Amino acid sequence: MAARRFEDAVMPHLDAAFNYARWLTRSDVDAEDLVQEACVRAMRFLSSLRDGNARPWLFAIVRNTWYSRRSRRGSAAEVAIVSATGDERPDDALDPEQQLVQQDTVTRVRRALEGLPGEFREVLVLRDIEGLAYEEISLALKIPGGTVRSRINRARLMLKRKLEPWLRRDDIG
Repeated sequence: MAARRFEDAVMPHLDAAFNYARWLTRSDVDAEDLVQEACVRAMRFLSSLRDGNARPWLFAIVRNTWYSRRSRRGSAAEVAIVSATGDERPDDALDPEQQLVQQDTVTRVRRALEGLPGEFREVLVLRDIEGLAYEEISLALKIPGGTVRSRINRARLMLKRKLEPWLRRDDIG
């Protein structure tokens, strides 16, 4: 019964959990290990899933597992970000020039995201890349909804400022 509940609740969110883990670890291999460890914890603590909304619950477990690992290693490194898909290849449907522009855009946005402080990067990843609702982010990060909204707003402003010189340059040319 618990195995079936785990499958129904957690399995549909494994790809998203892996993407989030990859944003945290910056490595496919480390992300796989992290999600595996998080799944073991999720199975162990399945009874703590109350409202049936497993996605933010699983993201919280992935996040907590990541921070536990970092503290065990004694690492003071910042949480890193990689491409949401881990695949920066351009869309084949575009012509070669459009592909180069798309690839350049992805690279610039990723670098701008990497330059944001951790607490701001994380909310943007969860909201704009993983598509979590504000309430789900609040549950996953264990912070008030107002803080989630404030951080997202500030993060978007910081990201815009980082990208403005590049955007202005393209408007001229």
